[in-house]
Amino acid sequence: MSACLGTLHGALTRCCVGSASDPATTGEAMCGRFASARKRSDLLAEFEVQQDRVEEPLRPDYNVAPTKPVYAVMTRKPRDPGEAGRAGPGAADGPGVRELRVVRWGLVPSWAKDVSIGSRLINARAETVATKPAFRRAFARHRCLIPADGFYEWMKAGGPERPRKQPYYIHRADGGILAFAGLYELWRDRARPDDDGAWLWTATIITTRAEDEVGRIHDRMPMVIEPARWADWLDPAATSGEALHDLLAPAASAHLASYPVSTEVNSVRHNGPQLVAPLPGTEEPANGEPGSGEPANGEPGSAGEPGSTGRADSPQAAASGRGQAPGGGAGTLF
Repeated sequence: MSACLGTLHGALTRCCVGSASDPATTGEAMCGRFASARKRSDLLAEFEVQQDRVEEPLRPDYNVAPTKPVYAVMTRKPRDPGEAGRAGPGAADGPGVRELRVVRWGLVPSWAKDVSIGSRLINARAETVATKPAFRRAFARHRCLIPADGFYEWMKAGGPERPRKQPYYIHRADGGILAFAGLYELWRDRARPDDDGAWLWTATIITTRAEDEVGRIHDRMPMVIEPARWADWLDPAATSGEALHDLLAPAASAHLASYPVSTEVNSVRHNGPQLVAPLPGTEEPANGEPGSGEPANGEPGSAGEPGSTGRADSPQAAASGRGQAPGGGAGTLF
C-alpha cells in the first residue's frame, strides 16, 4: 500500500500546490489545517477500538495538510467488499468491528480513473453530501471519524491598504478530543496485483455552517460528531439518509476556545507544538470579518512533508506550559 500512497502523494501535491500565487490575494481555494498529536494508544482507548489496523504509528503532526496520512476510526464488517485481498460481492453477516486505520486525506472514489481527483475532494458539504456523485456512496456505506486535537482558521484583519489574514487555533476548552465526521473510500490501482499495495484508503471531512463565536472567524466548520452519536454514525447498517442527516446537526461552539497563533502555520514546512502557542496577550478572537479559511502569507498545502517534532503529551501544554491539552469541537477548517 505504501507505494500506492506515494503515487497519490505526488499527484495530489502537484494539484494542490501547482500555483505559487498567494491565496490571500487571489482568492483561490486553500487546504485546511489541523493538529493531530495524540498517541495511537490514546485513540484506541478513547474510541473503544476493537481492532488496530495501524501498521506504523503516525508521528505527532501540528500542521496536518491535505494529502498527509491521518488516523480514521471506522466500523467494518468482516470481509467487507473492497477489502484489500478480499474483494468480492456481498459482505459477511454479523456485527461490525470498530477499527483504527491510517488513510490519506483527499477522497478518491472507487470509480475514479486516477488519484488526482483527491485534491478536489478534501471536504464534503453536509448540505449536499448525500446527493453528490463523489460522496453519496461513501455517505451511505463508508462513514468514519477523523480524530484531531484542534484546527486552524484564518480571519481577515488589517486595513484596506494592508489587508492580512490572522491564523487562529480552535480547540475544546476542556482539553477533550474532537471527532470530525468523515467519509472514506477504497480505490484500486489496477496496475498492481492485490498483494502489492493495490488498495488505497482515502478520506474526506464533512463541513457545515459555522455557529456562534466560531462563525466570527470563518463561515464554515468541520462537522463534529459528539461521543454519544459515534456508534450511530459509524454503523455500516445505517443507510437512511434522513437518519444520517439528523446526526449531522452542527455542534454548539460554546465549549470551544480560540486564540491567534503565529503565521508559521501558514506553511506546511513548519511543524511542532509552537504552532499552537497563543500570541502573547491574546487568547480570544478579536472582532473582525470572517475569513475565507485560507492561510494568509504562506504556501498552499504543499502536502505530505512529515512533521519534524517530537511527541508532547498535550499540544497546548507543550506550547504554553498551561498543562491543558487542546481537543476538538466544531471548527472551521475549510
